[in-house]
Order: sequence, then C-alpha cells, then structure tokens
Amino acid sequence: MPAEEGAQPWQTDRTRAPIATKIVVAGGFGVGKTTLVSAVSEITPLQTEALMTSASADTGDDDLSATPDKTTTTVAMDFGRITLDDDLVLYLFGTPGQQRFWFMWDDLVRGAIGAVVLADTRRLTDCFPALDYFESCGLPYVVAVNHFDGTERFEAEDVREALTVPAHIPVLIMDARRRITVVETMLTLVAHALDVAPE
Repeated sequence: MPAEEGAQPWQTDRTRAPIATKIVVAGGFGVGKTTLVSAVSEITPLQTEALMTSASADTGDDDLSATPDKTTTTVAMDFGRITLDDDLVLYLFGTPGQQRFWFMWDDLVRGAIGAVVLADTRRLTDCFPALDYFESCGLPYVVAVNHFDGTERFEAEDVREALTVPAHIPVLIMDARRRITVVETMLTLVAHALDVAPE
C-alpha cells in the first residue's frame, strides 16, 4: 500500500507503533506557553483561553506591566502534538501560569517524561515556582528563555547563574513563536530526560 503523502511512518505501517511521550510546558503568567504550543503543534491546538477581566487584576496574579497587550489567559491547559524522528510523538501540555491554577499541576504532570520551564528575563522570579515544583517532584526539565522583541538579550549562562540552575540542567535561549527553536528545545528536553532516566 503506497504511503499517503505527508503521513508519518507509523500512520501507514500498522506494524509500527509510535512512541508517545508527554511533555509539560510551564512558567509564569504571560511567558509564552500558549504561543509555544501553537507554534509547534501539527494539530489544531486545544486552548482554554478566557478573556481577562478587571476582577482578575485584584488577585495579584495577572500583572500586565510587562505584557500590556495581553487580553486572554489560560485557565486550564494548552494541548498540542508534534511528531519527531519519524515515530516519536510528543504530546504537549501547557500549564496555566497563575498561582490560583497551580492545583492542576499534579494532574498535568502525571505520566510526563519531562518539562520545559519558560522564562522571561524581564520577570525571572516568575519561573521560580515551576523550577521548585519540578525539582521537588524529580521530573527532568530544561529552562528555555523566551526572548521577547525589544528586550535585552542575555547569554544562557547568565540566566543559569541568576536562577541558580544546576550545571546539568540545559538552559536555552529561544523564541516561542519560531517553530525551529521550539523543536530544538523539545529535542534537548528528550535527550536530557533520557540521560537522567534512560529507562
């Protein structure tokens, strides 16, 4: 049977099952998690965006000083899929960034092989809760600095030092809008997870 054009090997060869893995994308409010999942997903991503209202401003979680044009926020999760290396399928789960939604993280990380912690150099402290969470639960992670237009560029090692990220954790500079940099981040995470937990 001829392969369908654009189909993955596991979609046309029924004797091959894809290796499916779950990846979590976490970080502070407005750091680019929804953008990252949308930029790389080969399916229409599921997004649970809700309009922001003045009521959320009173919670202290929705600080728009660094992202004044932001009008929506994730209230449950983002979901997307990307196929890498012929038969490796990554299912991406983006977490909501605000503290009032952190109770969902335990469910979102169950079964994940690793996480991407997105950071914004204008608000580095916003990624500390995600770093602490993945350190405490032992889930392999990488730190990806999402570079925003008009902001100062920093070297990965400068960010590592500012966040006191251990030397064995990869730190990358990327752009969540650009598919190629997101794919590179995912490949780095998969390689790191295999190094940490090869089984």
